[in-house]
Amino acid sequence: MPIDFNNAPNIAHVLTEALPYIQRYQGKCVVIKYGGNAMIDEVLKSDFARDIVLMKLVGIHPIVVHGGGPQIELLLAKIGKKSKFVEGMRVTDSETMDVVEMVLGGLVNKEIVTLINSHGGRAIGLSGKDGPLIHAKKLVLARQSPELYASEIIDLGHVGEVTAVNREILDYLTQGNFIPVIAPIGVGDDGSSYNINADLVAGKVAGVMQAEKLVLLTNTPGLLSKTGDLLTGLSASRVAELIEDGTITEGMLPKINAALNAVAAGVKRAHIIDGRVAHSVLLELFTDSGIGTLIE
Repeated sequence: MPIDFNNAPNIAHVLTEALPYIQRYQGKCVVIKYGGNAMIDEVLKSDFARDIVLMKLVGIHPIVVHGGGPQIELLLAKIGKKSKFVEGMRVTDSETMDVVEMVLGGLVNKEIVTLINSHGGRAIGLSGKDGPLIHAKKLVLARQSPELYASEIIDLGHVGEVTAVNREILDYLTQGNFIPVIAPIGVGDDGSSYNINADLVAGKVAGVMQAEKLVLLTNTPGLLSKTGDLLTGLSASRVAELIEDGTITEGMLPKINAALNAVAAGVKRAHIIDGRVAHSVLLELFTDSGIGTLIE
């Protein structure tokens, strides 16, 4: 297709605007949590895979951590099982854990790997049980109960939290020109499997890798105020205020906590961006304005 010379200056501007960011991030690790509509829409899936391959080709080391909630929900519905969520986390009994492992560690993980490889990348699919990569323990959730005038302990089943990430595996893969694609399943000391929120896994991986950026894809423009305005440039203290006043609730809580924990662990910046926007990862990395909510 011939170049549209009327649009050529805009194309050139985009390319030159990206140059300093490519130079800045070359040789650095960027962790991307992949989820939401970006995992469902066929065009967005292809855009995401191309973005990841491009990042690797210009010398950045992307690590992908993926979710798969809709795909899990679909299979659970087929077997007649209803889901229950507490504070954005899926209650996971033994039967549900089997489904989670099949969907996340198998179907979804391999689809992402295949898509990245089809665009010229060298993706390697992993769950936290490989290596083992992600050590975990059972998550204990305590919630204030007005009726009991005390903390209520909620049993989420096979829901876990990360206790350690094996950096050696990720260093070996990224330095070997591979792109790790991680399913958020952890393994306990006794060999038990744990379903872990993908945002929290991405945050832990970013902290361990001392990533330059943590990028969390979601189905909103970012963190929104109660009036619908995009909030950005947030500090830990400001985030605490937003949680206290009820601006940050439910499904956004794991994303915010992942971002805060990653920054506290040494990650330079964390971003919550709209995965429904085509090439949103590149827009965040390689443009002056960026998109979404920045937490630093």
